[in-house]
Amino acid sequence: MKLNFTQTLYAVVVAFISVSTVAADSTTFNFDTDTAGTLAPGWLQGATGGGTAKWAVEPDTSVPSRKNVLKQSGNGTFLWCVRTNEKLENGFVEVKFKPLSGDEDRAGGVVWRFKDANNYYVARANALEDNVTIYHTLHGHRVAFSSSTVRVAANQWHSLRVDFNGNRFTVTYDGKKVIEASDASITGAGTVGMWTKADSVTAFDNFTFGAGH
Repeated sequence: MKLNFTQTLYAVVVAFISVSTVAADSTTFNFDTDTAGTLAPGWLQGATGGGTAKWAVEPDTSVPSRKNVLKQSGNGTFLWCVRTNEKLENGFVEVKFKPLSGDEDRAGGVVWRFKDANNYYVARANALEDNVTIYHTLHGHRVAFSSSTVRVAANQWHSLRVDFNGNRFTVTYDGKKVIEASDASITGAGTVGMWTKADSVTAFDNFTFGAGH
């Protein structure tokens, strides 16, 4: 069927609106307009267990977008940085991360349904173990419920994403689905954020999240 000019223009407009609507359903932080040496506004940092978190914006010439990253260089049991306002029950969370160093651990991860420092879900990739693992943390105690062996190269950028809907979770690493799992330990809405462990020094960029249905 041949379309006239008006029909073609209408189709283009509809397509543009659809793309814009999808984009509007998610929020991305790239830290490029934030002040170096500080934690960007709207974020809360802390530790599960012991230790001290140190999350700060830093310039990085290797960053996927522009000039800045959010870097964690503290040391503690489990170190997190979460949004202070946004809360999701179902949706997705995604980040670019680069594991830089760490003798005990060299990891980067994302958290969701974060209720407080002791209760949340986390998925992380570890460059010392070459795997991706998904956990629930309840009353400060972390328990793994699924894992996948993958190559996690240090000093390289990787992507990690979790889609969560009810008790179903899908973990995607570097564009490939690596885990499908279920767990009903934590329900209801919680905030989202990033995560490291022990002496991991890790850079993060393009932190993105969005609500699901």
